[in-house]
Amino acid sequence: MKKEPFFAKQGDAFIPNPISNGPWNPDSMHGRVVIGLLAHAIEERHGSPDFVPARLTVDMFRLPDIHTPITVATKRIRDGLRIRLMEAEFFSGETSMARASCQLLRRTENAPGNVWSPANWDSPLPDAIPAPTDPRLGMNGKWTTRPIVGQMGSLGPRRVWISEVRELVDGVPMSPFVHVATGADFASPFANAGDQGLGYINSDVTLYLHRLPVTRWIGFEVVNHHASEGVAIGECWLYDEKGPIGTSTVAALAQRKPMTNVPPP
Repeated sequence: MKKEPFFAKQGDAFIPNPISNGPWNPDSMHGRVVIGLLAHAIEERHGSPDFVPARLTVDMFRLPDIHTPITVATKRIRDGLRIRLMEAEFFSGETSMARASCQLLRRTENAPGNVWSPANWDSPLPDAIPAPTDPRLGMNGKWTTRPIVGQMGSLGPRRVWISEVRELVDGVPMSPFVHVATGADFASPFANAGDQGLGYINSDVTLYLHRLPVTRWIGFEVVNHHASEGVAIGECWLYDEKGPIGTSTVAALAQRKPMTNVPPP
């Protein structure tokens, strides 16, 4: 049976389905589907097989509700032979809620010589890991996971595989770029949750990719969290089943009431 998509399409508008809601408020939209929809619009209108979406930055300055139709406006800022720069704006009704910029770089050959880079992680592949029994690990059906080590809030290394289980837009299969963009927001709770729950809500996401994923599973490894005066940053390295693909980094603000409904350490 087909799972309900996050959005239905109606003319130029995207109609949120209830499953698009987020964990902070049942009537507000999850940040990850905001990011995914912006990526979808950018790729659909401006993407090219000759270019890699190397950087996507999304600023989320308002929480859209799940009852108002959504539109996305896009604009091409630069259209060069080797670099393209796009902007997109997310509207709930007539109100701007988020903005994105995306840099696409032309595919070519690597530069000659050897350059140091971190080794690939040594984690087992998703098929070798049993499915979890705690439904919160999959946001109650919004994605599927295979925990590797640690969990949200545990004080130590954290690694997990995540895969989307539904379409973002009804009738449109998720492309590799939209798939990883929709998941990129997970870097915030995974990196910023602590032993008293998730006390930070992210205001942005920056996704860097040196290549698109070639499998449906995206691996997240927490590599950074720091906070001062209520402002936090968090970062995850990203993988597919073939190896490293990029990073997801977030800025976040402290919430007065932490989210405690996260999987226990």
